[in-house]
Amino acid sequence: MVPENTNIQLITTEVKQLIEQSRQNVAVAVNALYGRTAISKKPEQTIINDLEMLKNEQKVSPDLIFRDPYFLDFLGLVDTYSEKDLETSIIVELQRFITEMGSDFAFLARQKRITIDNRDYYIDLLFYHRRLKCLIAIDLKIGEFEAGFKGQMELYLRYLEKYEQVEGENTPIGLILCTGKNEEHVELLQLDKSNIRVADYLTALPSQKLLREKLHKAVEIAQQRLSQRDHE
Repeated sequence: MVPENTNIQLITTEVKQLIEQSRQNVAVAVNALYGRTAISKKPEQTIINDLEMLKNEQKVSPDLIFRDPYFLDFLGLVDTYSEKDLETSIIVELQRFITEMGSDFAFLARQKRITIDNRDYYIDLLFYHRRLKCLIAIDLKIGEFEAGFKGQMELYLRYLEKYEQVEGENTPIGLILCTGKNEEHVELLQLDKSNIRVADYLTALPSQKLLREKLHKAVEIAQQRLSQRDHE
């Protein structure tokens, strides 16, 4: 249930106004905003990005598409699990996984085999994003992000660009999902220049009290930033 708070009601009102002319379900859109905001590491920026995306539906950038973190509580994983368990659970719950990723993701392949110099490699999950108009390679990792993950994903992306990308498509994007992002590693490796995104995933939701406090604070900060933009 959404907390009754004046600031949140104002954000809700703006969201409703922004999507009033579309055919999307208002309640679903608003609930999605609250859900993403509650678990985001930068909740105030999530609110602002979502509002910007709704305002500019025809101008979608990867920064507005990819979230951090992703909430995969529906996978039913126990405390200890392998990358194979994670991948299998995602396939079983593929419809809900795509809903969490975003409705524009279209599933293409699981464990897609690619052969380079007579060596086989396997891309965990391969999607196509309709509005970004590009292939999305997803690599699933158990544990924290490591520097070596970058080279592996770069190899996948360059292969897809050379052999799978068709005319009219944009350059493929890689998404590495792990349980710990290691911000300085990501910054120093300059992953954006390689068209790679890194995001954490959660298999258990924090307490409602913590989420509620975080959401209230995020809305206040987001309102301040939006107000400053309006006066610039």
